[in-house]
Amino acid sequence: MMARSPRRDLLAGLTVAIVALPLALGFGVSSGLGAEAGLATAVVAGALAALFGGSNLQVSGPTGAMTVVLVPIVARYGPGGVLTVGLMAGVLLIGLALLRAGQYMRYVPAPVVEGFTLGIACVIGLQQIPNALGVDKPEGEKVLLVAWRAFVEFVASPNWTAIGLSLGVAAVMLAGARWRPTVPFSIVAVVTATVIAQLFHLDAAAPIGALPAGLPAPSLAFLDVSAFGSLLAPAVAVAALAALESLLSATVADGMTVGQQHDPDKELFGQGIANLAAPLFGGVPATAAIARTAVNVRTGASSRLAALTHAAVLAVIVFAAAPLVSKIPLAALAGVLLATAIRMVEVGSLRAMAKATRSDAVVLVLTAAATLVLDLVYAVIIGLVVAGALALKAVASQVRMEEVDFRPNLPGEHGDEEHALLAEHIVAYRLDGPLFFAAAHRFLLELSEVADVKVVILRMARVTTLDATGALVLKDAVEKLNRRGIAVMTSGIRPDQRQALDAVGALDLLRLEGREYGATPEAIVGARKYLEQEGLLPRTHHRPHRIRKAAR
Repeated sequence: MMARSPRRDLLAGLTVAIVALPLALGFGVSSGLGAEAGLATAVVAGALAALFGGSNLQVSGPTGAMTVVLVPIVARYGPGGVLTVGLMAGVLLIGLALLRAGQYMRYVPAPVVEGFTLGIACVIGLQQIPNALGVDKPEGEKVLLVAWRAFVEFVASPNWTAIGLSLGVAAVMLAGARWRPTVPFSIVAVVTATVIAQLFHLDAAAPIGALPAGLPAPSLAFLDVSAFGSLLAPAVAVAALAALESLLSATVADGMTVGQQHDPDKELFGQGIANLAAPLFGGVPATAAIARTAVNVRTGASSRLAALTHAAVLAVIVFAAAPLVSKIPLAALAGVLLATAIRMVEVGSLRAMAKATRSDAVVLVLTAAATLVLDLVYAVIIGLVVAGALALKAVASQVRMEEVDFRPNLPGEHGDEEHALLAEHIVAYRLDGPLFFAAAHRFLLELSEVADVKVVILRMARVTTLDATGALVLKDAVEKLNRRGIAVMTSGIRPDQRQALDAVGALDLLRLEGREYGATPEAIVGARKYLEQEGLLPRTHHRPHRIRKAAR
C-alpha cells in the first residue's frame, strides 16, 4: 500500500480541480441546468462522496454519461424534475448499498462496458454541436436530431468564430495530451480562448453568463411529491448509471495502484449521500468520474484528502472567481467536451474486443448503437440480455451425452456369450456438463431417440448443474422410454442435484422401480437382474461379487 503524503494529496487535489473546472462547467451547461449546477455538483457531491464513499482515490462530480441521461429529463420535466430525480436516485443508491448490491456489478461483461463507453462518447460529442457551431440549441430530445438541426442552422448562418474556438480548444487538448500528459491543457486552452475572445471583442463567442458568487442556500422548493410516480423510471435510470459508472471507476482506480481496494457497497452509499445533497444546492446528479480519478491517481494521491482538496479548490473558485469564470465562451467548453469524448474512445480496447469473438463484437456494437439511439439504461439492459443469451448458448453447447462401454465395469467374471447378450440389451450414456434450461430440450430429443434396447443406464456423476427444467426433462425422458418398454437406471446422482429431482418427482419415479444406484457397477447388476426377470438372460447362481464403488 502506498505511503500517505498530505503534501502529495494536496497537490493532486489542486491538479484535479484544474482539470475538473472546465468539465464541471461544460457538463452543467450540457445538462441544461447551467454552469452553476455543474459547479455545485462538483463541490457538494465531490466532497460528500469523498467522505462517505468506499474508495480512497475516487473523484466524483458531474460526468458526461450522466449528462446524456439528464438532457431528455430536462426537456420533459424541467430543472425541478432533474433535481427531484437526483434526490430519488440518492435514496435508491442508499437502498442498493443496504441490500449489498455492489458486488453484482462485477458481472457486467467487458463488451457491454466498452460499447456503453463508445456510445456515451458519441452522444457527448453530438451534444456539443450546437455550442461548437455557435447556434441556439434546437428543440428535441434525440441527440442525433438536435445535432442535425443545429448543423442546418449553422449552414444557413455560419458562425466561424465559435467553431474556430471550439476546434482550437479541442486540438490543443488532444495534442497536449500526447506531448505532455501531466499538464492540464484543458484549463490552458480555455483560458487562452477566453483571453482571445475578450481582447478581440468576439461577440459571436457567447459566454457562460453571470454566475452566483457562492453556493445557494439548501432548499427543497423544487420538490413536487405528486410527480414522484412519473419520475420513478428516470430516477432508476440515474441510480443505475451512477452505480455502474462509480463502481467501474473504483475498479479502474484499484487497478492503477498497489494495495488499494474499494468497498463496493460503501461506494454506493457514498454516491447515495452525494446525490441526496447535491440537488438541495441546485446540483445535477453525480457519479464518480473515471478521467478525474485517473488524474488523481497519476498525480500521486494516496488518500481521500486529494478528492476533498479538489472540492475545496472548486468551492474557492465559486466564491472568488465567479466574474472571471462567467466570461468563458460556451464554444470553448464545447471544445473541452469534444476532446473529452474523443479521448474516451480506446481504439485498442475496441479492436481487441471486436477481434476476441463474434459474440463479443455483436454485444459491443449493439450496446453502442442502443446508447446512441435509445438511452443508457436500455443500452445496458440490451447488452446484458444479448451477452447473457450468447453466454447461455455457449454453455449449453457444452452438455454432452456420450455412449460409453459399460462392460469394463461388470462385476465378476463373464463369458463372451454373456457379454454379447448384455451389450445387445443394455446401453450406457455418460452425461457431461450443465443439464439446465438452455440445454435440456436437446438432451430430451437425443435420449428419446435411443435405439431398441431393454435397459438404458445414465451415468450422472459428471453433470455439473441441474435445474428444475433439466430435472423435468430427465423425468419426461424416463417416462417416454418406459412407455417404449425400456427401463432406465441411473448412477452417480450427487446430493446437490437431489433437490431439483425430488421437487419434480423424478427421484420418486426411479425409486418406485428400484432403479437409482450409487455407482455404475451397481446399476449394471440391477440391469442384469431386470433382464433375467424379463427372460432375456439365463439366471445365474454364482457367488455375489464385491461392487467397485469408484466407477460412477
